[in-house]
Amino acid sequence: MPECRYRTWVEISRSRLVANYRAICDLVGPQVTVMPVVKADAYRHGAVEVSRTLEQAGARWFAVSSVEEGVALRQAGIRARILVMADFLPFEREAVLEFDLTPVIHRLEDLAAWERMAERYGRQLSFHLKLDTGMGRLGIREPAEAIIAALKRCPSLNFEGLMTHFASAAHYDTPQTEQQLARFKAVAEQLAAVGFRPRYQHLAATVPIAYGRKETWGNMVRPGQAIYGYISPVRGPAPAPLLKVEPVLTWKATVLDVKELPAGSPVGYGAMYWTTRPTRLGILTVGYGDGYPHRLSNRGRVIAAGRIVPVLGAVSMDLTAVDLTHAPEVRPGDAVTLLGREGRVSVDAHWIAKASGTISYNVLCSISSRVSRVYVD
Repeated sequence: MPECRYRTWVEISRSRLVANYRAICDLVGPQVTVMPVVKADAYRHGAVEVSRTLEQAGARWFAVSSVEEGVALRQAGIRARILVMADFLPFEREAVLEFDLTPVIHRLEDLAAWERMAERYGRQLSFHLKLDTGMGRLGIREPAEAIIAALKRCPSLNFEGLMTHFASAAHYDTPQTEQQLARFKAVAEQLAAVGFRPRYQHLAATVPIAYGRKETWGNMVRPGQAIYGYISPVRGPAPAPLLKVEPVLTWKATVLDVKELPAGSPVGYGAMYWTTRPTRLGILTVGYGDGYPHRLSNRGRVIAAGRIVPVLGAVSMDLTAVDLTHAPEVRPGDAVTLLGREGRVSVDAHWIAKASGTISYNVLCSISSRVSRVYVD
């Protein structure tokens, strides 16, 4: 095996990233703009490098959560449009202007504040307006008449986009998505009737894209998880997915030590595991301090020399023990795969999420900053 250069690291495939992006573009067609979501450091894949790679592949919009995330992309040289989906705080508004970011407005009061900024600087400022159609989180809940009145008081603004977010897109056993879509369309039609026709309408994230809910696509979509190679499982009578993507990220760790334990030996904090036979124990340089879930204690699995091997005992902050009895060729300094594929065997984020009682988004976003990022073609 090649010598390891890091204690634990992720390898991120640029070619898979681009392939996933293009698969989404091909599915939705040229009339629909694809805006990759790169918030939370691109789901821990590295927002700067992901955005740089996708910009070179043709992406003209990116979505982030905060102004701080948008500023970081601008400072790294990203020139595409950047939509800030969750922040519009007073102390950040100057940075929105300075770094040419496009805010999502969630409250009519903030719409008025953005108009005052436009008047102060003598510029036409763009924005996207978010409707709360049933998520119960961010977004305007006022009736269309109130929204129209507020828009008419903002002649210095460019109403560029109208958006919402689905609460239950992966649940085909509930009518909530159809109800939210109906509310969105009703407001959009009322706005259009008095001349407010924003260039973009966008509602869909990964699941409605992947499962072909074309009525939700509008003319812009916001894929997040699919960009990185995952599509969440759905519930209820769903059709077959139309989109095929592959995971972009592989997570590895170095074997720090290997030791032989006799039967009846405790392993790790709290003696959560006792060996029942002579066991070849491997100690990995990864733990919950790196984002490897503590709930994988005694239930996780990794890939060693192309074989699935179990986690033994408690996952600690910096170290994790695995059973290498059936992988005798593995030595200290070798690498094992925590998340990814070796040959015909794989451990993906969906499996880790199910084993640790969480969701695949959380698995990816929990990979800590002390895990080195390595970009490969």
